[in-house]
Amino acid sequence: MVSAVSLPALAQEGAGAPTAERSQLSAAQVFALADAARARKDYATAEAAYRALQSDPDPELRIEARFRLGLMLADDLKRYTDAALEFRRILDDKPGAARVRLELARVLALSGNMSGAGRELRAAEAAGLPPEVERLVRFYANALNARKPFGGSIEVSLAPDTNINRATRSDTLGTVIGDFTLDKDARARSGLGLDLQGQTYWREGLQSGVDLLVRASGSATLYRQSEFDDISTGLQIGPQYASGTDRITLSAGPTWRWYGKRLYTLSYGGTASWQHPTGKRSQLRVDGGISHLTNKRNALQTADDFSLSAAFDRAFTARLGGGVQVFGFREAARDPGYSLASGGATVYAFREIGRTTVVGTAGYSHLEADARLFLYPRRRIEDRYSASLAVTLRALHVGSFAPLARVKWERNRSSIEIYDYKRLSAEFGVTSAF
Repeated sequence: MVSAVSLPALAQEGAGAPTAERSQLSAAQVFALADAARARKDYATAEAAYRALQSDPDPELRIEARFRLGLMLADDLKRYTDAALEFRRILDDKPGAARVRLELARVLALSGNMSGAGRELRAAEAAGLPPEVERLVRFYANALNARKPFGGSIEVSLAPDTNINRATRSDTLGTVIGDFTLDKDARARSGLGLDLQGQTYWREGLQSGVDLLVRASGSATLYRQSEFDDISTGLQIGPQYASGTDRITLSAGPTWRWYGKRLYTLSYGGTASWQHPTGKRSQLRVDGGISHLTNKRNALQTADDFSLSAAFDRAFTARLGGGVQVFGFREAARDPGYSLASGGATVYAFREIGRTTVVGTAGYSHLEADARLFLYPRRRIEDRYSASLAVTLRALHVGSFAPLARVKWERNRSSIEIYDYKRLSAEFGVTSAF
């Protein structure tokens, strides 16, 4: 026997019966009312009815109402972010609900979040799928080629930091001509910053399997001491090719960076990216880039940069996944003392705990300069260690915005004292995709 559900006035008005007879309806009647309202495109009444059912004491009825609401938001109203929130609420309680996870992957793809969509498909495979659902997986994997013409994301946070300029704590700098006393701005400074990050894209289909992709991105960390403000922005334009389940993206464009409100570097270059599924639960991505960087403060640091990286991601269960990335970087500067090569690796893992997402990372890199700068007694050689822990609290979301907290630690051991530093920082803010 289904329980009775009180229905908001908006939904009651669409039922076509006197108010006195409609003050209480069974859950089955409310489902019928909602489905009929959706069929006649009365989406306001349908949404009110589905949401009323989410207060039903039967958890299975609440899940069904949320699922039908998510489908309507995605398919009829094109409100992909709202639909994703409904599907995520279901998966918080039932992580093994394969059909729901597949629908989440679909709406993420439609919203332009291709990496998130792929992650959900791998999680669905990791959870285990019955044979009849395997066909849906293949269908949704192909649906990842669907393209949303416009989208993006934004993150805003307060960022307390023990070392905002990544500088040494030493008062002096050893050189071949003796110890120099460092200015206070050249030593480690703590501060509270406002951290802003955002990206947006526009996509235009050129022909079957080929899109023109335009991407703009920007980040800024702003402090009360404006001489430490760090701002960068970039623009990338190029084609994206889909070939079966593979995706190849080529792009080129400029990147600007300002430090202390003055232009610091200007670079032009191009990148190539290849993304390839290596199984039902895993994916490989290879990225390469080349650019020319002009340093506006020191002409000797003007350089050609070359980068190559490979990343492997895998879902272990429906709620647990991780990956590893290895990379190499070469900077060929005008002065051999500023030329360098570096390489390293980063590992990460994520875990869904109820309506909270936890992501942990750890990384190591090694750097060596080609030659010793005249001023310093040794050639620059460094080992850098890093770790971070981030938490996104989806239970406290407002619309598509969800609060996040992140703690980061860095330790850079360098043969040159001025580059040797420790850093501990945190971020508290909100993040959203659109």
